[in-house]
Amino acid sequence: MKKFSKILLFAMVLPLFSSCGYNRMVENNAEVEKAWANVESQYQRRADLIPNLVNTVKGYADFEQETLQNVVDARARATQVSIDPTNITPEQLAEYQAAQSQVSGALGRLLAVVENYPDLKANQNFLELQAQLEGTENRISVERMKFNEAVKNHNAYIKKFPQVIYAGWFNFNEKSSFKAQEGADQVPEVEF
Repeated sequence: MKKFSKILLFAMVLPLFSSCGYNRMVENNAEVEKAWANVESQYQRRADLIPNLVNTVKGYADFEQETLQNVVDARARATQVSIDPTNITPEQLAEYQAAQSQVSGALGRLLAVVENYPDLKANQNFLELQAQLEGTENRISVERMKFNEAVKNHNAYIKKFPQVIYAGWFNFNEKSSFKAQEGADQVPEVEF
């Protein structure tokens, strides 16, 4: 009789766990981690291109050392900020975004200053690096969108019934996504 009751209990509990969506939660979590790795890869690509760009500009332009130093410093700060993809918090993501925004801003200022150097603007190495950086910025944007999509899918899935019950049991928590930077809704001012 004891054996029969254990089998009966197992038969009643098994359907609960088979519909809990555990495997899907694991897959969604892995997709978020993969998407995050792709984001980091593109930011790393940009960080790897920056020293070549700075050295090319140094060789052609004799202008403010401060502009070059700001790019180098921003890159150094950005490469020191790391996030554990299994536990991405809004604070960590904000810190990461802020560091990457500093790099973007420093690169923007560098490219604006370069406009004063016609020889540099015609240099093939500089043009190639500039094109690679522009392509990388586009890749970063695409990978960030893919990451946000993976996070959205993960978060939506663990909030659905019955997964909402089991997600807590198995420690599947909501993930944070990229958000627009403060002031991104403002049109930049261009002066000539």
